Parts: sequence; structure tokens; C-alpha cells
Amino acid sequence: MNENKNQINIELSEEIADGIYSNLAIITHSNSEFVVDFVKLMPGVQKAKVKSRIILTPEHAKRLYKALLDNIKKYESIHGVIKESGGEGMPPYSMGGPTAQA
Repeated sequence: MNENKNQINIELSEEIADGIYSNLAIITHSNSEFVVDFVKLMPGVQKAKVKSRIILTPEHAKRLYKALLDNIKKYESIHGVIKESGGEGMPPYSMGGPTAQA
């Protein structure tokens, strides 16, 4: 029996497979974790709700950063450079700690 011990079975429920739309990510961090809140911000609506929160260790946050960078490069090599709007029209957010928006 030649079993791959590094293989992981990942289950994806129907509810999670549908996904959640987000057009704003608010990132905060402490010395032990990164918190990424995914928000759906609609034009003309003054209130927005966090749709999903992901909490990562700093090591996993860096792995996610590298994986996103790699996938963006692959995407752009096929589809062309992704144009950035410069964040115009996005309201400033602050949750009291170091914050970055994506």
C-alpha cells in the first residue's frame, strides 16, 4: 500500500461552495494574528456588513500573500494587466489598529 501521507482531503459544503461576494477587504493585525474582514459595500448605501472574517497566523498570512501574488501573475499573463481604480470612491475605514485595504 503506497499511501501519500501529505495528501489532505478537503470537504466543501454546498453552502460554502456558493461563495460570498466581497468588494472590500479590511485587514488588521496584532503580533499573533492577521484578521481579514470581507465586506460587501454597495453604492449609495451608508451601512455595510462584514460578510466573512478570516483569522490567520502571520506565517499563513504570508503564504496567502505569496499564493495571491503567484496567481495574479498567472492571471495577468493570460488575460492582461488588471487595472486598478486607485480606490476612488471608497470611504476611509479605521478599526483602531494598523489597517490596510485591498
